[in-house]
Order: sequence, then C-alpha cells, then structure tokens
Amino acid sequence: MKISVRNLEPTKVKLTITVDPEEFNPYLDAARKEIGKQVNVPGFRKGHVPGKIIDQRIGFAAVAGEAVDHAVPELYSKALEEKQIHPMAQPEIDVVDVPASAKDETKLKFTATVERRPDIELPEIDGVEIDVPQAQVTDEDVDRRLEALRQRFGTLVGVDRPAAKGDFANIDLNAEIDGESVDSQEGVSYELGSGTMLDGLDEALEGLSAGEETSFESTLQGGEHEGQKALVKVKVNSVKAEELPELNDDFAQDASEFDTLDELKADIRKQAAQDAEGRQATQARDAFIAKLEEGLEIPVPKGVKAELVEQQLKNVTADPANATDEQKADAEKQVEKELVDQMVLDALAQKLDVQVSQADVFNFLASIAQQYGMDPNAFIQAIVKNGQLGSAVQEVGRSKGLLAGMRAVKFVSNGEPLDLSAFLGEAAEDEESESVEAASAAAAVADELANKDDENTADAE
Repeated sequence: MKISVRNLEPTKVKLTITVDPEEFNPYLDAARKEIGKQVNVPGFRKGHVPGKIIDQRIGFAAVAGEAVDHAVPELYSKALEEKQIHPMAQPEIDVVDVPASAKDETKLKFTATVERRPDIELPEIDGVEIDVPQAQVTDEDVDRRLEALRQRFGTLVGVDRPAAKGDFANIDLNAEIDGESVDSQEGVSYELGSGTMLDGLDEALEGLSAGEETSFESTLQGGEHEGQKALVKVKVNSVKAEELPELNDDFAQDASEFDTLDELKADIRKQAAQDAEGRQATQARDAFIAKLEEGLEIPVPKGVKAELVEQQLKNVTADPANATDEQKADAEKQVEKELVDQMVLDALAQKLDVQVSQADVFNFLASIAQQYGMDPNAFIQAIVKNGQLGSAVQEVGRSKGLLAGMRAVKFVSNGEPLDLSAFLGEAAEDEESESVEAASAAAAVADELANKDDENTADAE
C-alpha cells in the first residue's frame, strides 16, 4: 500500500492511498464468499460457489463494490496509523480507481480528506512546580451557607403592602404585539429581583400591591415570537414575603442531626473546607493544562470548530443564525478553548504512552449511565450502536493522561507542597494483559457486547 500525504491546512490533510493487488485480493475473495452465501446458483450449495462463477453470474463490479466497502475503512485506518495522523472528524472519501475485472491490473486507489490534530510539542513536565491558590474558608462562607439552609426552612406569608425586592408575587401576564395577544400565563409565582423572566418585569412589579396592574415593553424570550418586542400587561394577585426561622439551637435540631447551632456551624465549616479543597484541585488541573499550553500556538480544525460552535449556539437560541455577535464570539471562544485542551490532553496521553483497558471503558460508561439513572449495559450497547464508543475511549485516555501528568509535577500553595492524592489517586500498577490501546479497547467492548447479544438470542430460542 502506497500512501501520500498532502497538507491542505495546518489541521487538514489529503491522503492518497494506492493498494497493491495482493493486498486488495483478500477483500475480493471475502466479498465473493459473502455474496455466495446470499445467492442461489444451480449446481452449487450456498456458500460453496467458486469465485469465478460469482464473477460471471453476479458481475465483478458487484464483487468489487462489496470489497471496496470493507477495504477502504480498514485501509484508511492503517494509513492513519502508519503516518501517525490523528483525525478530528469523519473523512471525505473519494474512490478514484477500481479494477474492472479479475484480470485488470488497475490498482484500487482512493483519497481521504480529513481534519486532523496538529503536531504538538509538549514541554517536559517531570518535576515542574505549579503554584495554586490556598483553599480558604472564611466566616462569610459559613454564614452564606447557613443563610441558604435557613432559607430552605423559610415560609411565605401574605403581606398587605406594595411588593419589594425579595418578595414573591402571584401574577398574571399577557403579551401583545400590535394589539393582539400572543402569549399569556396566569397564577405565576415570581420572586422580585430574581431576573428569571422578562426584562423589565422586576421594575414593573416593584411598588405594586395585590389587585394592581401595569404594563411594560419587553423582548419575548421564547415561543414562535421569540426575539420580538411586545407590550406586556401584568396584574398582581397577591404579595408574599419570606419569613425565616431564628438561628438558634431549635433551628439546628429542625434542620440537621445536630443538637446545637454551634455543632451545625462546625459541620458547615467542615463541608465548606471539603468544597474548597475540591475547587483547589480544579484550579490545579486548570493550572496544569495552562502550563502545558504555555507559549504554544495551536491551530484548531476549522470544520470541527464551526460544527461545535453551531451546537453551542443552539443551547442559547433556537436558530443559531439569529445569535448576536456577542453570543457568537462567546461560543467561538469557548469551543476553541475546549478543542485546544482536548488536543493537548490527547498529545499528553500519547507522550506518556497511556494505556486504556477494557475495564476503564466499562467503568467510565457505567458511571455516566448511573448519573442519568440508566441501565449500564443498555447504555453501553446504545453507545456502540451509535458509533460513539471511540469518543468514549478517547475521553478515558485524556482523563488517564491528565492524572498521570499531574502526578508527575509538583504542586505548591503559598510556598508549601500541596497534596492532591485524594483527587489524583495513586499511580496504577502495570495493568493486566487486557490493557490495550484505545482502538483495541473499543473493539473489545463491542465484541463482548455482541457476544452477549448472541448468547441471549440463543437462550431465547
């Protein structure tokens, strides 16, 4: 197999792959065998029809087509591996030449244009020192958490006064465009000052008492008239204020398993300290990735970026074409950061020769299934069926590479060594023989699932 590579962009290449007959012939033979299982030829049993007869009866073109369908993906993967090209998207395949007959000496030739991960030269990290802010818990942190707990036990009490910030108003809303009602809601409970509904609603409600109404202009946030200006009429049905319990030992007993307020505060401080340590570990991770990327100019694949930006915009607006310049700029910035981080972590995993085991893949997918309350086996089968297993394996490799890299550096905080072992775990011992490269891990999982399906089918029969 001859492979030529032409760089179209820093992150895009075109491979031209020419396949020698002796390498393509096995695919032709396999195609003839597969076709022979599906056709009836007088004088021969199914599956035992000679290849020459298949070529004559079915046509060599059909055989070659079947062979190409199987050969191209496999040979493309081999070419990527041989040239150490790491694809970031699905390739555009163009079959250029195919032999017209069994005796035709024309070689199978095809091109593959694909966006790729650029070559990234990472710095050496062994012994590198990275400074991380201290994990601090202040009295204000404890008071905020205590106040949040207190609010959970608050009650709403009706008040005979104008609504103010922090009150809860029961309201009716009616939006009109050119005098015609386009949307209305009744009996909506809204907290003044929360800013969770229409722009201008907080200002309109403040100072109104039960039974009063007013109107204001606003831009609709959803529905078929999203983005359009409307006249919104609002009526206040009732006003309620939040009444909070006193902070004392009785409250501590009602809100927790503790007998005194001091014991409750001590537990809240302990939880706050644990959360602060978690945030510190996240800061350490971000600082480590930033250290890897320091001084590097890493281009991102344009097509992949454009697709992800569109997906990102769909999360903020129904039609990405209507997104504001600010929304587009924010989406592009976020996507570019995510892509650069992913590519750097992929390069790190490769540099550290990270191995991904079948158990790693299963555990990763099972943990995601558990988060969404799904059956792990059903979830994994869906991942395999949808062709997403490779992405999952890649994510496992990134995670393992990140942990291994962070273990290789020295983190300090305020000049003192920082122990992150509770978050990084211990370096794994040499894994068992099932440890494989990412692609092999994907195949192993898929094969095992397929075997289970076959066994279940056999049992059912």
